[in-house]
Amino acid sequence: MTVDFEHWINGRSTTTAGDVRFTTRSPADGAVIATISMGTPETVDAAVASAVAAASAWRRQKPIERGRLLMKLSEAITANAEELASLEAGETGKPAWLAPLEIAGAAAYFEFYAGLVNAIHGETIDLGPGHHSFTRREPFGVVGVITPWNVPINQAARAAAPALAAGNVVVIKPSEFTSSTTLMLARLATEVGFPDGVLNVVTGDGISTGAPLVSHPDVRKVAFTGSPRAGREVGRIAADRIIPLTLELGGKSANIVFADADLDKAVVGSLNAFAQNTGQVCSAGTRLLVHRDIHDQFVDRLVEASKALIVGDNLGPVTTQAQYDKVLEYFDVAKGDGAHAAAGGEALDNPDGGLFVPPTIYTGVDNSMRIAREEVFGPVVAVIPFDTEDEAVAIANDSDFGLVSGLWTQDISRALRVADQLETGQVFINAWLSGGIETPFGGYKQSGYGREKGVEALHHYTQTKSVTVAL
Repeated sequence: MTVDFEHWINGRSTTTAGDVRFTTRSPADGAVIATISMGTPETVDAAVASAVAAASAWRRQKPIERGRLLMKLSEAITANAEELASLEAGETGKPAWLAPLEIAGAAAYFEFYAGLVNAIHGETIDLGPGHHSFTRREPFGVVGVITPWNVPINQAARAAAPALAAGNVVVIKPSEFTSSTTLMLARLATEVGFPDGVLNVVTGDGISTGAPLVSHPDVRKVAFTGSPRAGREVGRIAADRIIPLTLELGGKSANIVFADADLDKAVVGSLNAFAQNTGQVCSAGTRLLVHRDIHDQFVDRLVEASKALIVGDNLGPVTTQAQYDKVLEYFDVAKGDGAHAAAGGEALDNPDGGLFVPPTIYTGVDNSMRIAREEVFGPVVAVIPFDTEDEAVAIANDSDFGLVSGLWTQDISRALRVADQLETGQVFINAWLSGGIETPFGGYKQSGYGREKGVEALHHYTQTKSVTVAL
């Protein structure tokens, strides 16, 4: 059954004039999932105006009261997890086992920040006798949040929960391909008692709603997750307006396996690093650096392990047609550059029209090849041999990106020494994606700036004011 969604503005469902609609389809079989109202700049104006009207009262509400509402929203997400997971799986193509984890993660964000609302505080500064000086951390006001199509409700919660906890009001623009769960999130917020206008969702594409949201004079801060290309456009608009950004962009993360690593764990972890969510995560470990002494053995074991990923079962489809076509183009690019496909590397016969690709492992890769430098955003890994620790670090850091890195070794001194040298916002040792919502997340270099998650995120959704009193 197709679900029809409109924007969620000022605590109610709102349709754009003319009601132009976008149809979302399952990337697994092309089935229609929902129709989404396509917004306009005027829709964005209405959503921001609603947020502005709600901002003062929300900011002045006691933090503990904001926290109670965040906790109620967490509970509502959990109570509606089955319906949310069905929509998430339908629009993104996530396997049945993965979608519920994304919903649980979204609930956890609101629970986590519900408990941190009273941790937003300043400090006193000693200016000597005769003065009392202190700082306050205050909200920006209206925060615009733009999320991608790969993990929609999780990304929306990751930004909205700390922003709301800090006393901001929020307007979210999800991807037009995967808007349904974010719209349900806003509806649930209203149902549990969030004041009208505190959490709004406007749907549409980047031109009709994304750019107008960043450009809006009443939006005081923007959190954007997406491609570096789109991030640059958002950055240009924000620079003209002189407003702060949190940018979480792409990655080409290095995963380093030293010769002394526990290979059983490293093989499983390295497979998960590049194939989780069909490789459609910015933090995927898609450059696999393996010590030459174990290179061939490790590749053989990784290829064998990849056979357990059953396409259409525990490996879902690529979410959009454009991204599917891009992954297939990279198969041709890798072949043209001389890389060898030890597994995958060819289009699949998808009789039901699903956008499935095989887990793909390339060997014979040099770090200068496009397959080692550009983000594919599919279940594709480039294996690169190294001989020394210094060489591994140099290869890992030879990238335009700096989101995540990982390393596998039983030598704790080496682990900490290498972690210190890696130019990334996160380093995982003997695990991949082992960090929770409590740990700050963000990138170096072209992977963006600012931090989501953890207590750190609260600082990025507040601005500091100093107050000095002459006694």
